[in-house]
Amino acid sequence: MTATDARLDSLRGSTEPLSFTARTIAALTANPGCVRRALMDAAGADKAALATHVGFPQRSGASQSPFALTRGGIFEAQVKASGGADLVRLLRDKLGLDLPEVSYSDLESVGGNTTKKVRYRRTRALLLRAARHPDQAGTLYDHPMLRLQVGGHLAYLEPDVVAFQIQGKFHVVEVKSFAVIDGQADEESVAAAAMQAAAYIVALQDMLTAESLSASAVSTDVILVTPENFSPQATATFIDVRKQVAILRRQLARMARIGVLLDELPSGLTFDLAPDPDGNYTRARGELASALEVVPARYQPRCLKTCELAGFCRDEARAAGALTVLGSVVRDDLGSLDSISTALALASGIRQPSADQADIARALRYVKSISDTLAGGTV
Repeated sequence: MTATDARLDSLRGSTEPLSFTARTIAALTANPGCVRRALMDAAGADKAALATHVGFPQRSGASQSPFALTRGGIFEAQVKASGGADLVRLLRDKLGLDLPEVSYSDLESVGGNTTKKVRYRRTRALLLRAARHPDQAGTLYDHPMLRLQVGGHLAYLEPDVVAFQIQGKFHVVEVKSFAVIDGQADEESVAAAAMQAAAYIVALQDMLTAESLSASAVSTDVILVTPENFSPQATATFIDVRKQVAILRRQLARMARIGVLLDELPSGLTFDLAPDPDGNYTRARGELASALEVVPARYQPRCLKTCELAGFCRDEARAAGALTVLGSVVRDDLGSLDSISTALALASGIRQPSADQADIARALRYVKSISDTLAGGTV
């Protein structure tokens, strides 16, 4: 165990580290400048448990609903039934892929063994053989177990994707249950699927490059399979995720340097929930909240959909009068200003602007004059 590992374990406390999924890895990119989020995720801390204990239970936006999970499972099972027959038909007909012969490998278990390490070893052996001998390779790999370095730790991914090996290229397939209606899908859902798929692509690329094979054997065009319109009939489209892969790699590189962030923390800082033998958390809530506040956060409204600690961070930002609670548009428009109180003071003329605040101050005073006029009922 390295010194960084030991410090992360101490930061997390006595609970076991949480495992990463493609969804949680994708969420790392939602707010890359947040030190608190980076440290929590690198340590494998249970952000939902921490948030609940300090009085800010996780909101539904940061996790998938049971209904969505059930619906997704049903659609995935339908698409993959009979050795992926429906999926292969779809890719032949819709995307024009020439697959005269299809080989199907179910990697959800290996001889009845479902442990992550065994499944990973089997997945790795099959995919490396496919990369080295594409003419003899299988076509469809269902539920491959992948592995990725996250914050200096090995994370096993259990994808709901399949990888096709076609003429020397691997293609990641994301099966999602949100509908494509008249050729259009919800942009937010597609963006989330693209970022999750990027995590699988990075893991596949790293698997190949570790064996001196080319990462270009992994296509960055993801095949998204979804219901068409409101029917159970599946449709497939390509999504270019090169941008998402680059963003994810930058964030993973930042997490690999997590030791720099740890060095800035006071000695002995921990987020330990101190569970008793019955699993009840005994850490004083005020003490835990104070520990969390030691680590800088970068709250923004979209955190509510991607981070379980967002409620706590929002309350903290509101108390500090931070502009970030008003959203990224307002924050960007107000440039160098760092608080709501500063903006109000400049708008009212109570505070004189510095040289770099002059333009913003004039704009704020103009807006305030319009607001005052409207409030007076003269317009």
